[in-house]
Amino acid sequence: MIVAPDKFKGSLSARQAAAHVAAGLRAAAPGVDVVELPVADGGDGTLEAALSAGYERVPVTAVGPTGEPVATAFARRGGVAVVEMADVSGLSRLPGGRLDPLGAGTYGTGQVIRAALDAGVRTIVLGVGGSASTDGGAGLARALGAGVRRGGGGDAAPGGAGLLDVADVDLRGLHPRIAETEFILASDVDNPLLGPRGAAAVYGPQKGAGPDDVALLDRALARWAARVALATGTDHSATPGAGAAGGVGFAALALLDAEPRPGIEIVLELVGYAGLLREARLVITGEGSLDEQTLCGKAPAGVAAAAAAAGVPVAAVAGRASLSGAELAAAGIDRVYTITDLEPDPLRRMSEAGPLLERLAARPAADFGLFAAERGDA
Repeated sequence: MIVAPDKFKGSLSARQAAAHVAAGLRAAAPGVDVVELPVADGGDGTLEAALSAGYERVPVTAVGPTGEPVATAFARRGGVAVVEMADVSGLSRLPGGRLDPLGAGTYGTGQVIRAALDAGVRTIVLGVGGSASTDGGAGLARALGAGVRRGGGGDAAPGGAGLLDVADVDLRGLHPRIAETEFILASDVDNPLLGPRGAAAVYGPQKGAGPDDVALLDRALARWAARVALATGTDHSATPGAGAAGGVGFAALALLDAEPRPGIEIVLELVGYAGLLREARLVITGEGSLDEQTLCGKAPAGVAAAAAAAGVPVAAVAGRASLSGAELAAAGIDRVYTITDLEPDPLRRMSEAGPLLERLAARPAADFGLFAAERGDA
């Protein structure tokens, strides 16, 4: 059996959720073979998923979104490195949780990529999502050696607002190994960089941007995109995915020649999910809330789709669920079990999510015949 959940936001990481579900299964059906496989969709939790699958943690000290040093890492196995933007330039790295929609940047993400390049890897998976900034990836580019200069000389200020002053983008100093390295952009969004579906308009408010800030950031990103297009000869501002993570998708496409792929698809490849499915009798996935967003490329939907294609039944555990039976069936999920069925108090559901998940796991153990399998009846 495979236990492959995403995080329960605000309560449990994906690794913690997998451990609690597995503990509940083992208590309900002693001796059952359980593989814990925490997953993510390219955002926060991607690094943890790779490490749980046996990748080596390579520590890096980098700059957080507003300039403070943070202890982060990339994951490595052979010639492949996994870099999670959220762990260095994400909302969770803002000191005191104070949002800075105009000044937050991505320099630290570029530092982690540089460390991976210096380590000699041949492929870098860049998981984006949970970004604190809307700087179009300009900070990332600077950390990798690009010159991002304002009129009159000198470096442009960090953050999205600083892009309004960008007069020149000089790519001659880019890290030499970029051209020799395969980059994969792991993301679940297809937004362009600019306009009403762009990085500023759609995701800026999540990072504290008001209406005036959104308009300013969109103008700044347009200026940045125009200067990058002059430097590279190609305009990627309208490319699907360019708006991911405050425009980091744009920088990855334009400067790293990255291949965009669905985040959960990449993570499932990294953790060897397809091979494990060949021996599985049941997959249990889940996340804090199973809702319409789940169906838009989120981790549980990807886990379920691959299992259904392999003919393996899927159960989902969640804090709550709002999807209809038809939607669940279309996603490849056979049954859903929610913590709300066990505990009506929302505060206790959050604070006691782990023990509640262990109790909840007894239900799929019974419903999918694990007790019978343990007795040798099935």
